[in-house]
Amino acid sequence: MQAEDMESSMESPNLEFEYGDTDSLAAELSELYSYTEEPEFALNRDYFEEDFRSHARGRRWTELTLEEQRSYVMRLLDALEVTDRDKRLKVARAILYLAQGVFDECDTEVDVLHWSRHNVFLLYDMGIFTALLELLSMEIDCVCSNNQACSSAVRKPAISLADSTELRVLLSIMYLMVETIRGQTEDDRPEWRTAREAFKNELGSPLYNGEPFALLLFTMVTKFCSMNAPHFPMKKVLLLLWKTILFTLGGFEELQEMKVRGRERLRLPPLTEDSIKVVRAMRAASPPASAMELIEQQQQQKRGRRSRRSAFVDSLEGDSPFTKKQPLVKQDSLDTYNERDPFKNDEEEDPEDADSGIEGEVDPLDRDVIIQPPPPPPPLRPPTERVNFPKGLPWAPKVREKDIEHFLETSRNKFIGFTLGNDTDTLVGLPRPIHESVKTLKQHKYVSIAEVQIKKEDELQQCPMSLGEEEVAETPTEMLYLGMLPNLSQYVIALLKLLLAAAPTSKAKTDSINILADVLPEEMPITVLQSMKLGIDVNRHKEILVKAISALLLLLLKHFKLNHIYQFEIVSQHLVFANCIPLILKFFNQNIMSYISAKNGICVLDFAHCVVHEMPELTAESLEAGDSNQFCWRNLFSCINLLRILNKLTKWKHSRTMMLVVFKSAPILKRALKVKQAMMQLYVLKLLKIQTKYLGRQWRKSNMKTMSAIYQKVRHRLNDDWAYGNDIDARPWDFQAEECALRESIEKFNSRRYDKNRNGDFAPVDNCLQSVLGQRVELPEDFHYSYEMWLEREVFSQPIQWEGLLQQP
Repeated sequence: MQAEDMESSMESPNLEFEYGDTDSLAAELSELYSYTEEPEFALNRDYFEEDFRSHARGRRWTELTLEEQRSYVMRLLDALEVTDRDKRLKVARAILYLAQGVFDECDTEVDVLHWSRHNVFLLYDMGIFTALLELLSMEIDCVCSNNQACSSAVRKPAISLADSTELRVLLSIMYLMVETIRGQTEDDRPEWRTAREAFKNELGSPLYNGEPFALLLFTMVTKFCSMNAPHFPMKKVLLLLWKTILFTLGGFEELQEMKVRGRERLRLPPLTEDSIKVVRAMRAASPPASAMELIEQQQQQKRGRRSRRSAFVDSLEGDSPFTKKQPLVKQDSLDTYNERDPFKNDEEEDPEDADSGIEGEVDPLDRDVIIQPPPPPPPLRPPTERVNFPKGLPWAPKVREKDIEHFLETSRNKFIGFTLGNDTDTLVGLPRPIHESVKTLKQHKYVSIAEVQIKKEDELQQCPMSLGEEEVAETPTEMLYLGMLPNLSQYVIALLKLLLAAAPTSKAKTDSINILADVLPEEMPITVLQSMKLGIDVNRHKEILVKAISALLLLLLKHFKLNHIYQFEIVSQHLVFANCIPLILKFFNQNIMSYISAKNGICVLDFAHCVVHEMPELTAESLEAGDSNQFCWRNLFSCINLLRILNKLTKWKHSRTMMLVVFKSAPILKRALKVKQAMMQLYVLKLLKIQTKYLGRQWRKSNMKTMSAIYQKVRHRLNDDWAYGNDIDARPWDFQAEECALRESIEKFNSRRYDKNRNGDFAPVDNCLQSVLGQRVELPEDFHYSYEMWLEREVFSQPIQWEGLLQQP
């Protein structure tokens, strides 16, 4: 492991990575298909041309008028309703060829994307998506039935690509429609923009069997993980689910805008900075030194001491000490904005690896010989969007109301001898410096939307009758949460099962789920070249699964947190109880540089390159070489998403922070700092910061460069002594008590907001006999068939003691 770390940390270059909702459209479309599916592109084209030839009479699709194209799509739509399964599959493949951009009539990849966009909006306008949804529901329902054709795949010992053909075709068309319509371009027609908003509202509304479309996909995930449908193409399902959530709820920039509007609605002060712009403007820091580098540095220092002694002897013999070349010590630059850390002494050069036990201290007498001034940093490439910071820290500090209350409570106990509860305005009897401190704290006070929501929820719980019913806006997030709530734990566990199975550090087990059902061919490879190609395809398949799951979980957490804090808390608690924290740490317990720079891709087989250009001959050397990219976008994207999820689960949660300490996450997270990408380093440093005070003084002393990086990059809380370890939270922790208290608050929230029978005890009682007998009672549809039997059983055959009614009680 040390050798791997040493190789990966040798001056790793800055990664020119820009974080966003998704990768480019071409990359996202290519990841939909496995390399094993490549022969099916020609099959789609053949089925389309076979049917289109009789309709077009020698003309091409691109030569038809819009009305002629609409007429042909309507013909395909009618043919989708046939009962013959094989004929229906041929029609679906023809529709898929249209959605793929009629690539046989295009010369370049740009043309393919152009015609794909044109055809997708045409297909949506003609109602193809609704027809596909009915077919998809039928395929899902037949899994639960005893239909032999549908359940044959379940009984097979080895499931392959052929078992999910119909589902893969349907899901591919739906994914192409969602992903293409979701993206906006400058040259979009007005009717396309109208169609986009209509499609977005349609997907987010409970129009499909009374629930949003995303819930149908969640059902597919749970059926797959429960082994009821092992042939489901899980990669396509997860990609479609992620893009549906992204489209209906909004991406990270939309989230920021919604947060700004939410603060305005609650009359809170505006945000001090745009976090997206601040993070994009950050520069990556040099990674901490590894153990091997520290040994090399120590050897250089010893050589430096010997050279000084020999120089002194030479000077006595008449030679000049300046004629000898002086050794240099490698300088680790952790300054973010070309500044030296003002709080770091030149005399302090502490090693970064606490586990090595090697002290890299330099003899003070030898400093003038060994340490040379660092060379000026190279000029930075001007970024596309950079914020001009003043000299200093990138983030404005924040203070919570709770922090001000705690500060005043401590000060009053010290100077007065009693406290005033939550009063933060009365400063009588306190010295002048305390007044100035409180003033400074209040200048940086930050009230979050979550704090307002918790306060309002407490008021609603205390005064249910006087405050009345809460008005809940029917937003897409609210409708999604309402639909997910009954089976939320199943959805979360299923996603984490898939994440565990796709993680590169997971070992194959006999009882684990098979996530390769939609990548393995019907006939296994027989040559070395075929085996290499399949191996790359399998690794790529797993990386795409991790990418989709991590992005999906992060989106759900962020949207639920903005909609209501307790919706976020219940999803977080399900994740924690399902061991999400150790799972993410296990994911990062690998050579993370190798994972980020992995080249599990074959460019010539990517869509749409493979359908436009001639296929070159593949060799083992070309497969091993991979592409020329500096890093793998999807893997770096996945790593950042997982770190952000871990941050959200542990923020302000003392017991979960202690879980990070118990699971020994510090060395795992430190290795992730070797990736020279500012955003990833920021979230790693955040996770290190919250547990620093529990790691001990020796760890902090041995990791001063990491501490300096935390100071320079992470937001400060003015009275948070994270670096010293004497916080009031450094106390024995009771995981169960904290989580149970949180769970109680969540259940009260769900009961008050979603349980319609909750206020039955407070409902007025109707004492009028006529009105009670006159109420309409909903009876089952088949009740009138068995009405006489019911009368005989429940009325006539029951002995009634009429005399008992006349007796006095």
